[in-house]
Amino acid sequence: MLDELTAALAGILPADSVITDPVRLRTYECDGLTYHRATPGVVVLPETAEQVAGVVRLCREAGVPFVARGSGTGLSGGALPREDGVLIVTSKMRRILEIDLPDRRAVVEPGVTNLAITEAVRDQGYYYAPDPSSQQICSIGGNVAENSGGAHCLKYGFTVNHVEACEIVTPDGDLVTLDRMDPGYDLLGAFVGSEGTLGIATKITVRLSRAPEAVTTVLAAFESIERGGEAVSAIIAAGIVPAAIEMMDALAIEAAEAAVACDYPRGAGAVLIVELDGPAQEVERQFAQLREICSGAFELRVAAGAEERAAIWKGRKSAFAAVGRISPAYIVQDGVVPRTALPRVLAEIDRLSAEHGIRVANVFHAGDGNLHPLVLFDDAEPGAGERAETVSGAILDLCIAHGGSITGEHGVGVDKAKHMPRMFSPDDLDTMQLVRCAFDPAGLSNPGKVFPTPRLCGEVPGVRKGAHPLVESGKAEQF
Repeated sequence: MLDELTAALAGILPADSVITDPVRLRTYECDGLTYHRATPGVVVLPETAEQVAGVVRLCREAGVPFVARGSGTGLSGGALPREDGVLIVTSKMRRILEIDLPDRRAVVEPGVTNLAITEAVRDQGYYYAPDPSSQQICSIGGNVAENSGGAHCLKYGFTVNHVEACEIVTPDGDLVTLDRMDPGYDLLGAFVGSEGTLGIATKITVRLSRAPEAVTTVLAAFESIERGGEAVSAIIAAGIVPAAIEMMDALAIEAAEAAVACDYPRGAGAVLIVELDGPAQEVERQFAQLREICSGAFELRVAAGAEERAAIWKGRKSAFAAVGRISPAYIVQDGVVPRTALPRVLAEIDRLSAEHGIRVANVFHAGDGNLHPLVLFDDAEPGAGERAETVSGAILDLCIAHGGSITGEHGVGVDKAKHMPRMFSPDDLDTMQLVRCAFDPAGLSNPGKVFPTPRLCGEVPGVRKGAHPLVESGKAEQF
């Protein structure tokens, strides 16, 4: 069936836009979470929305599953391909179609990188606020699929707060537009963050923000991560809402130094990066409060300008990739806890690390309690991957136990699908899947993601007796 479909795909796409060579296919076998891998059956690189729609229609007619992929920087396996399916890569669709400064909007294709939008409007005093750590290479289509956040989401929110409209290809192959101003159900809100299970974005209208009058970036070094956590709580308790509050522990600092020589203070058990922005007088007042709150830091650095600000952010922005310098493999987690629970949860993570002989480097958006523990292991060592998965899952259990969530901004994908029943009841999961079925009755759009066992659209909700038909056919895995 794939052979026939491949021939049909070649008939609607430009030359060299259909990849079947086994060596080239391996380029796309995983996203940023390399622990999960699968070689796609075929890869296509469309250049227009109409071509994406044509590919989806052919997949629907053939009953072949399809997965959308942007730059491949996702960290939950959301773009993990199907060996029996088509991977639709949108990286060639990278035009900025319109910039409308009076209305503070830009219209872009899904392959446009996050940072490219800011670069296009920076000289006019505007920028695009969401800024994932991978913003230099991550694409807007992927940001929409995962509802990406970033360091500045504490003050400015996530992707969903900055998307005004999306042109999408539905799982039936139709081109439709979802607009924030549409009456009725918030379909745009449902689509953003749906991880490619409700369709594929082909044109995105994003909101542009005015550059702040003043920005002050501070690096505070503490002897322990507990002292840093206390400072975070005190900052929020003082009524300060910084643009960003980021924290890295000693192991994460070690990795960043090895990778990019960020020159953070020696001997720090944790560093805190706090960025204040807004009207100059307000920033000045908040900085005076911040200096007092961080009086327990053994070193405080204040960026004198854009160059020093970039130097402070350099280590944090490179943190995920940097751990490759100190570990052959790693799993990135993404749980959320209340800020007040940070010290207790971090102590428990230390205990888990020691108990299982697995190192954990902690990097997180401290302001909103979004943890990014990097679970380090050697994939050449027998059993190390399994131990790392055990620690990773236990960290998510900690987040739930302390009133948090199993994901903050990286999505569920395949990595956390099996953990969904720990947080949601069967009725919750059935209700969520009914939304998915409304968009994709055939279950072909990024199947196997988000839910531990996908439902067959049309089946009666309730406790299943016996194996699910998709499990029996080998198309899904029962956890």
